[in-house]
Amino acid sequence: MGVVELGFALPVSGSWATVDNLVRVATRAEELGYRSLWTMQRLLSPPDDSWGDAYRSVLDPIAALSYVAARTSRVRLGVAVLNMPFFAPSLLAKQLATLDLLSGGRVDAGLGIGWSAEEFAAVGADLAGRGKRADEYISLLRRLWTEEVVDHEGPHYRVPASRSDPKPAQAGGPPILLGGAAEPALRRAGRLADGWISSSRADLATIGESVRVVRAAAEAAGRDPDRLRMVCRGVVLMRPDQGERPLTGSAEKIKDDIGGLAEQGVTELFVDLNFDPAIGTSEADPAASMAHAESVLTALAPISG
Repeated sequence: MGVVELGFALPVSGSWATVDNLVRVATRAEELGYRSLWTMQRLLSPPDDSWGDAYRSVLDPIAALSYVAARTSRVRLGVAVLNMPFFAPSLLAKQLATLDLLSGGRVDAGLGIGWSAEEFAAVGADLAGRGKRADEYISLLRRLWTEEVVDHEGPHYRVPASRSDPKPAQAGGPPILLGGAAEPALRRAGRLADGWISSSRADLATIGESVRVVRAAAEAAGRDPDRLRMVCRGVVLMRPDQGERPLTGSAEKIKDDIGGLAEQGVTELFVDLNFDPAIGTSEADPAASMAHAESVLTALAPISG
């Protein structure tokens, strides 16, 4: 059984998403040996809150990572995920290259294709055909990060002969990790990406089935599946009582559950408290949320703190 690398999600949703809490979680996670910090993207939320409390008020992910990049030195900085259709490829390439430079080469670029019709309408993007556009988008991102001059005329995107400088600090650009649960998205991750990220709604009891699809697609494309990162968004509910759901209950039970995820092929997990109904809401007490986060950070820490 492999060892699961642990990360921690920054406070980006609801009332606990404050400047002080961002800095505290980031610096404490780094002190305790967590490998990575994570954000998410949500542009809008419906008036009836039908998407859930965690999506009602969410900080911009790139801005939040830029802020904590200046307060940390080692921990990696990830977003799960940025929706590609919301950005022109050249714009996202510039933003992520800049963040990578400013952070000393610590960015992990989690990307997705989006699902919200409301958000697509708000940014003027086309919901149809977004999966097909993703293949060209990913290739173009890497070209913008690595080639001296890019001249691209594709079925969906055009970049006249241009330079896109400065380049990222990481050779080849930030690792690209693709989200998505549908089989085409899983196969795309295996064919094109450096890894895959599960969603907050993933069934962690059967996540190994998705991992196998990603790995099989990589092998079919002539790639080494063992080089891919399989990242689980861990919606952790640390409570005194044991729960049937994975990652719910005591710290000891959650650690056992993480071991079970490793057996299913997960290589990394980031603890995400933004989806805890006692924390990731606009009504939750920010101080109480942060106190709970401190206890979770310490209880699950990779090294003793």
